[in-house]
Amino acid sequence: MAGAKFKRMLSGAVDCRQGKTSLVALVLVFIAGAIPAASAEGLTIDGAVALALGANDPTVARFTERASALDDRAVADSQLPDPQLRVGLQNFPVDTFDFEQEPMTQVQVGVRQSFPRGKTLSKTRERREAEAVGQREAASLQELQLVLDTRTAWLDLYYWLGARETVRESRTVVNELVEVVQTSFAAGVQSNQDLLRAELELSLLDDRAVEVERQIDARLADLTRLIGSEYARQPIEETFPSLPAPPERQEIEDGLVSHPAAKVEDAMVKVRDSDVEIAKQQYKPGWSLDAGYGLRGADRADFASAMVVLDIPIFTGKRQDRRLSAAKKERAAASFDRLATLLELKKALDRTYADWERLDARVGLFERVVLDRASANANAALDGYQNQVTDFAELIRSRLAELDTELQLRRLRVDHAKAQSQLLYLAGERS
Repeated sequence: MAGAKFKRMLSGAVDCRQGKTSLVALVLVFIAGAIPAASAEGLTIDGAVALALGANDPTVARFTERASALDDRAVADSQLPDPQLRVGLQNFPVDTFDFEQEPMTQVQVGVRQSFPRGKTLSKTRERREAEAVGQREAASLQELQLVLDTRTAWLDLYYWLGARETVRESRTVVNELVEVVQTSFAAGVQSNQDLLRAELELSLLDDRAVEVERQIDARLADLTRLIGSEYARQPIEETFPSLPAPPERQEIEDGLVSHPAAKVEDAMVKVRDSDVEIAKQQYKPGWSLDAGYGLRGADRADFASAMVVLDIPIFTGKRQDRRLSAAKKERAAASFDRLATLLELKKALDRTYADWERLDARVGLFERVVLDRASANANAALDGYQNQVTDFAELIRSRLAELDTELQLRRLRVDHAKAQSQLLYLAGERS
């Protein structure tokens, strides 16, 4: 094993500095292998999105069912009220109980049909249909959110799984370093401070490993909620994903008015428009048609009757006027809601696009400069330690800092991809 080889290399050193040099050299060997090789196998981010979209998520299905229910209501609520059947016995003598005694005695059968005011029925149907459109747009919005949440969960899990490997490798290095330093300290080769420093770093890495596992469990729970435990527990692809390039900023901004979030508000404005029209119809009279037939006995002629009953909206100040005023105010509020949604989308675009560009610049800076300088700093610390200019604490700190720099680059790449996912969400793209 590498640890045994490490110990043999240090134990075979005669000079103190030679021992330290051999120890550091081996540390570099272990650190070089800290990041595992990428594999093309495993759950990809696109595969996770496909699973999430195909899982019939209840957060999407609820809107679809509501839309279907509103379609049914649109038909039902636009029909005339059920007719009323009227059956009765009129002018029946109670002294003899003889149906043919009195000429006005009759059995009456009648039907009444009511007709709502103006175009109330058609406007009610338009209102329900607009509500159904809003629910379907809400389903589309939730699908977009589902894609964004899945990509975010996958990327976060990708980062923390990589962090676990880095922390494990770092701990392996420091743990073996502690063992070797303990042996060297017992032989009087290294100081007690070197041993304490190595043990402190080991304890800090143990705490960091616990936090990493906590984060992995949380991200697995997020991904499980979206695609199911059967798939979330699979190994994920280790190669960093390549997301679709977002459209140009101006193109995204121009398309915000067609974003499902804006369309939901558009549908609500149409609902409120229908409410205004329905309120206006209440100024018109409603009416009912009543037709009846009276059956008499003793060969007397039967009676037929028909009448029309009108609602007369005379006193409108505290009823129709108030309802129309309320409907207009709700329509104005819905228009403001739509405007507020567009402003929020615009703000999210400005912020996300700036983040995406700046993170892209930081990733490039890390790849071009920071990683090389972290490595150069670690090598300089090694040279300084060999020349008795740098102490052991600075040596181990510089090596761990190099690992942290690699981990920070991984974080920046993930954050950049998350910002790109947000831009795709704002552009309304699901693939």
